[in-house]
Amino acid sequence: MNKQEYDNYLNILRGELIPAMGCTEPIAIAYAAAKARQLLGAMPERMVARCSGNIIKNVKGVNVPNAGGQKGVEVAAILGALAGDPELELQVISKVTPEAVEQVRRLNAQKLCTCELQEGVENLFIRIEAAAGTDRVLVELKTRHNHISYLEKNGQVLLDADDIQTAECGDKSQLNIRDIIAFADAVALSDVEELIDLQIQYNNAISAEGLQREYGACVGKTLLELSPEDLRTQAIARAAAGSDARMNGCALPVVINSGSGNQGITCTLPVVTYAQAWNASREKLIRAMVLTNLIAIHQKRYIGNLSAYCGAVSAGAAAACGVAYLGGADYDLIGRTIINTLGNTGGIVCDGAKASCAAKIASAVNAGLLGYEMAKRGRVFSYGEGLVERDYEQTIRNFGRVGKVGMAVTDVEILNIMIGQ
Repeated sequence: MNKQEYDNYLNILRGELIPAMGCTEPIAIAYAAAKARQLLGAMPERMVARCSGNIIKNVKGVNVPNAGGQKGVEVAAILGALAGDPELELQVISKVTPEAVEQVRRLNAQKLCTCELQEGVENLFIRIEAAAGTDRVLVELKTRHNHISYLEKNGQVLLDADDIQTAECGDKSQLNIRDIIAFADAVALSDVEELIDLQIQYNNAISAEGLQREYGACVGKTLLELSPEDLRTQAIARAAAGSDARMNGCALPVVINSGSGNQGITCTLPVVTYAQAWNASREKLIRAMVLTNLIAIHQKRYIGNLSAYCGAVSAGAAAACGVAYLGGADYDLIGRTIINTLGNTGGIVCDGAKASCAAKIASAVNAGLLGYEMAKRGRVFSYGEGLVERDYEQTIRNFGRVGKVGMAVTDVEILNIMIGQ
């Protein structure tokens, strides 16, 4: 791997593995709204949040962190405008006071903000229109949860940055399994250890919180109660518990993957659990985490950050590859682990962020670990059946096509059902 390729992989990791609190969709709305207030120079007197269907879908059923159990696009926008710090980006509402929470309740009851579906835009799109007195501002966020792409005040365009610079975030089109393994083997620890250590620290903490307290449907706690000594169950339960907490209002930050905290958690906890049980060295764990994160990102680049295809599937497959790497797996064993996982759970639908995400994570990680155990024993789903190909990369592309193209209509129908059309 030459220096240009090496630096590209580093940029991909640095661009994707960023801290965020709560579900990233309401946080992105809060961030855009906080930016609108900053631009306006005053608390908005009225706001309209125009969002893509996928944003609305992922905000509808999840608690907005630090909002006292409140849900919804309007709550996220009002909280961001009232108490958000846009300089903190995806931790924008980490410093909310109890007084602000009650004020959000009042302002939401007064209809300070309304939400409208914005059609004909990409899946990750938020436009906040805010006004105070005679001043008007417009803030657009798209493509990535922390990418402000457009700013306008009183008709004057202040920013028009549609494209995200590849040099800053990396060129994901260069990702492939063989090079990901090579990069994980060769990367200098000093280039990635701070990033990976933070991911492990944050995602471990929210998992522990999910196991200690009653959040949502308590998927992680339930699994651990069933079989507390089983290593595989521990790995699945710890991943699910992080989502239990995150989907149900826990304000602890996570380090995300592919724009998703749930996917970041799913990439982390199974690998950490197996590394601890197998007494893996710190270096081996860091390298396994590098591989896991990049394989998850590699799969999602064909699908996009938001779709009707549940991202836990990609992350679960990637986590199993990280476990396989800890166990000394080669290229073919990792490739077959991916095939066995996607051939099982590929296509689980995303019907919004909510408590049941934890159960989907459990299913995805379980499928991933089953896929690894099959692959270790020389068992793999037959090539040419369904979407599975002999070429591991083609298999990933096949499932990516289903997620992005094939499930586009599914996405619309899910949204129509959820908003009652």
